[in-house]
Amino acid sequence: QVQLVESGGGTVQPGGSLRLSCVASGTFFRIYNMGWYRQAPGKSRELVARVHSDGSTNYEDSVQGRFTISGDNAKNTVHLQKNNLKADEPAGSYCSAAVVGQEGVPGRCGAWGRGAQVTVSS
Repeated sequence: QVQLVESGGGTVQPGGSLRLSCVASGTFFRIYNMGWYRQAPGKSRELVARVHSDGSTNYEDSVQGRFTISGDNAKNTVHLQKNNLKADEPAGSYCSAAVVGQEGVPGRCGAWGRGAQVTVSS
């Protein structure tokens, strides 16, 4: 129903910045929200930031003020600007989306991107 492709990962020095992007494609009516999750080795995925179709956002406490999420509804794209990256930033960054499959049909479906790697290293 929806496929997600992330881009923009890489290696950044502590205190540096990086911008992640995620594009949603496939067959669906509209997107409820898109977000970014982080995952450290051996740990579960944790929400970093999410943007809803109405423009409202949610941030994990540790990234608020450093990261900014933004969405482009027309392009089915979400961006995550990461500033002041810390050395302990988990490397795995995953894009997620919740979508409505068909107009007038209740219910939502979700999907994950395959992930992008963000490594903070000096």
